[in-house]
This record gives sequence, structure tokens and C-alpha cells, in this order.
Amino acid sequence: MRRALETLVTGILRSRLGIALALAVVILGVVGAARLFSGVTGDDGGLAGAPVAPISTVDPTAGNDGILATEPPPTPRTSPGAPAPEEIARKFATSWLKHDGVPAEQWYAALRPLSTGGLADRLSGVDPAGVPASRLTGELAVITRSEEFVEVTVPVDAGTLRLELVAPQGRWLVDAVDWERG
Repeated sequence: MRRALETLVTGILRSRLGIALALAVVILGVVGAARLFSGVTGDDGGLAGAPVAPISTVDPTAGNDGILATEPPPTPRTSPGAPAPEEIARKFATSWLKHDGVPAEQWYAALRPLSTGGLADRLSGVDPAGVPASRLTGELAVITRSEEFVEVTVPVDAGTLRLELVAPQGRWLVDAVDWERG
């Protein structure tokens, strides 16, 4: 009987099932021993050594830099007697839209005093016939980003004209023109 029992146990240990069971016992033993000697308990959510309080990487007195600001947006700064950004944007958009039958030099001459030097350089030599719209269709929307930078969207018959205006010395000028087809 003893011989038969030894043969049965040896047969099981030599089979795939026996080897799998033996490996499972060894793995469970190693994991159990590691947990026992590391001092990890089951109540830490798997984060051994996790801090009790959140880690702060920002000075808590630095203010809110979130998307939703609780402070009112800044007011655009304009020099005394100079036109507001809305006025400059409206004049620029109106001049930009007057392109039918207007020579390129005349179109450019109307935009140049309302543009920064960089934008004026980019507009130089542009054919106004490529302007895809011809009239305003709604009110301008002004988004103040800082005291010296605003974005203005202008609804036109073929989409939306987006202008970026800057005022480094309080005099507003269009610095960028973007177009979204509607």
C-alpha cells in the first residue's frame, strides 16, 4: 500500500497539474513572506509609504491659476484720446471686407495704420480678391486676455474673422488675423 501511495504522489508531481500546483504554492509562499517581512498591511490601498497629505507643488498663496477665474478679467488699457480696441477691430474688419474692385495698394493703405509692423509686412503684396467675405453680419465679441492683449471675433457673411490686438503703449493695433469658415 505504501508503494502504491508513493507511485500516486510521484505521478501527480510529475504531471503538469502537479507542477502547476507546486509552483502556485511556491509563489504564494514568496509573496506571503515578502508581505510579512515588509510590514505592509492590507489597508493602504497598495500604496506603501504613500503620503498622508497631498503633495503641494505650488505656493498656496500664489493665487488661483485654474480655468475658471474668480477674479474679473482685466480691463484693456488705452492711452487717453486713443480709440478702444473694439473701434480699431471694427475699422480693421470694415477695411478688410472692402475688397471688391479696390486696388491692392488702396486696400493695404487702409489696413496699414491699424496694424502692427509685423502684420503690415505680412499683408504687403496680398491680393484683396482672396478675402472670402464681404460684409459684417453681427456684433463684435471682445475677449480680454490682459491689459495689453485682446481677441475680437467678428461674424461675417462667410464665417468668423478673428483678430488679435495688442497695445504695448496703450495704442491698440491688430497683430494677427485668422479666419474660420462658417
